Amino acid sequence: MLDWTVPMEWNIRDAWVKNSRGERVIDFQRSNLHVVGYSRPVRTRLSLAQLKGRLFTLPEHPDWIPYRTTYYTDEWGFCLTHREFLALEEDEYEVCVDASFEPGHLTYGECLLPGETDEEVLVSSHICHPSLGNDNLSGVVIAAFLGRHLAARPRRYTYRLLFAPGTIGAITWLPLNESGLGRIAHGLVLTCLGDAGPLHYKKSRRGNATIDRAMRHLLAARGGAHAILDFSPTGYDERQYGSPGLDLPVGRLTRTLPGRFPEYHTSGDDLDLVRPTALADSFAVCLELFELLEENRTYLSQNPKGEPQLGRRGLYHSVGGRPQEPEELAMLWVLNLADGRHTLLDIAERASLPWFEQ
Repeated sequence: MLDWTVPMEWNIRDAWVKNSRGERVIDFQRSNLHVVGYSRPVRTRLSLAQLKGRLFTLPEHPDWIPYRTTYYTDEWGFCLTHREFLALEEDEYEVCVDASFEPGHLTYGECLLPGETDEEVLVSSHICHPSLGNDNLSGVVIAAFLGRHLAARPRRYTYRLLFAPGTIGAITWLPLNESGLGRIAHGLVLTCLGDAGPLHYKKSRRGNATIDRAMRHLLAARGGAHAILDFSPTGYDERQYGSPGLDLPVGRLTRTLPGRFPEYHTSGDDLDLVRPTALADSFAVCLELFELLEENRTYLSQNPKGEPQLGRRGLYHSVGGRPQEPEELAMLWVLNLADGRHTLLDIAERASLPWFEQ
């Protein structure tokens, strides 16, 4: 797929490290994070010194298990808390990774919600991090709830929800769907949306796509701490959608940036890190964004020459000399820019008025 080869399907049944008394000091059955992802099968005996070269810990967080993988290399290893690591005794250890590599499938989930037009909004979320809550069960949950909400309402756009392994999933999906990529008008990658940090929106590679402008406008109008980030070729699948040969208008929404919260890629990223209020707020922002995209139309005034008389239509206050009401100012801007060339988002930006006041 593109410049990549989908690796063989990895199936793991069990894995452990036993001491000479037969006790499992590291046990896949207690946590699937204990095994380095994609470890090759192994059955051997090692001294403690030999074993240590295959172990990964977090000395700065001694009670967390790190999440590590070894795709595209013929390696194996185990992860454990640093406290467990320090408790290992000089001994001979029996090591087992009961796993297999077989021809199989790269599995992803896709849901298409047809709209009035075939122009699409792509919502993408990665599903490849086992036992991690914020990264990325939070994104998967929000995408699923968005799908349920959108399925129950009229839609101008067609919405495509994609649940795929990070990197290789998008790289597999893109060439299989290349003929339809031109229909993607807007796109959003969802990840790390359940922690208590402020919202961060990373712009698409284009930098000024409608979704970039819409998110910047919405977050500014909502107030509170947030950040708008320029595109960079690192991160999650926004970098695949934003590769130079595709340049799709796909941004990314997170709360605390990946790698910037200490629990990132560790067992500390559990449901205690995920806050219901943060999930609800992230979901609300996505709903506001899609509402804006749905309603962001271009209008043409039927009375474009001179300002229409609003007073006789009950749309303007009857006593002159008063300060301009925000609603009146919004109407005047809409009337002036309803020329068939400006969208409602254009008008909101030009007037420096929140979207919902128009």
